[in-house]
Amino acid sequence: MPGARAGAVELQRLHGRTMGTTWSVRLALPPTVSVESLQRGIQAELDRVDGQMSTYKPQSDLSRFNSAPAQSWQQLPAEFFTVLQHALALAKDSGGAYDPTVGPLVDLWGFGPDRRPRHPPDAAAIALAKARVDWRKLKLDAVGQRAWQPGGIQLDLSAVAKGYGVDQVGRYLRRAGVEAWLVEVGGELKAHGRKPDGAPWRVGIERPEAASGAVSDADDLVRAITLDDGAIATSGDYRHVFEDGGHYYSHHIDPRSGYPVPFEVASVSVLAKDAVQADPLGTTISVLGAERGMAYARQHGLAVLMIVRGPHGFEQRMSPAFAAVVQP
Repeated sequence: MPGARAGAVELQRLHGRTMGTTWSVRLALPPTVSVESLQRGIQAELDRVDGQMSTYKPQSDLSRFNSAPAQSWQQLPAEFFTVLQHALALAKDSGGAYDPTVGPLVDLWGFGPDRRPRHPPDAAAIALAKARVDWRKLKLDAVGQRAWQPGGIQLDLSAVAKGYGVDQVGRYLRRAGVEAWLVEVGGELKAHGRKPDGAPWRVGIERPEAASGAVSDADDLVRAITLDDGAIATSGDYRHVFEDGGHYYSHHIDPRSGYPVPFEVASVSVLAKDAVQADPLGTTISVLGAERGMAYARQHGLAVLMIVRGPHGFEQRMSPAFAAVVQP
């Protein structure tokens, strides 16, 4: 990887793997900062988030909480506690459309770390799993940074951990003296500052039918937007889905019903100040559905682009806040 020229600011791209996906960072590299140290620092930030909140790692803090004895307080790392606080606030605000305790249902439907055969479970199994899903059973002790495990609660923070990781990388880069960057983890993005030539960062929103990884091709984009000191997250049902008997089942599971949401909303993109906000809101609005989801976006002043499967193909629907950002 080329080093920086003395006195120059270069545009660099770093990349790696984390949380079962990839990460990439484009940044304006100051001449006094080492590329190698940034690569290590970024990876360390993401590894810490993954080590705390992974559902796939048996030794993660999240897995430790999920297997903790019933009726016990569990000490949580600061980052984990912060994310769980945010998740519970969104669960309350959305009436449970987003629920960080959805883990038993995610596993039952074959989208969790166990990866069970992907066919619809029977109603009795769904009822048993759903009985273990209820964000209201969790208690938090803010002073001691502890969470109450009532028994059987299985956290799944997959809809928020990547976004939080993006924000953590951004905070690290600013501490390291990097004033312009675009951070991406598994499709969740956040930008700060401007490129060395003064141009803003531009990102593309993928078409649901686009091939994975093809978002650099304009034909595979719904639209490209300028991301100026903000974040965008896209939640789609077209990457993690299975078909059984002519019916399609998405990984977006409604915690309130125990079933995957109807195959209606193909994707939801949310613009926000931070990725930890944008990331779970995409899931929340997908679960609420096309009409109620957009109503929720309007009510809360959220910048949302929704792609819905209509009778004549995909339809774009924008909240007023999103339209105000993308339209001149």
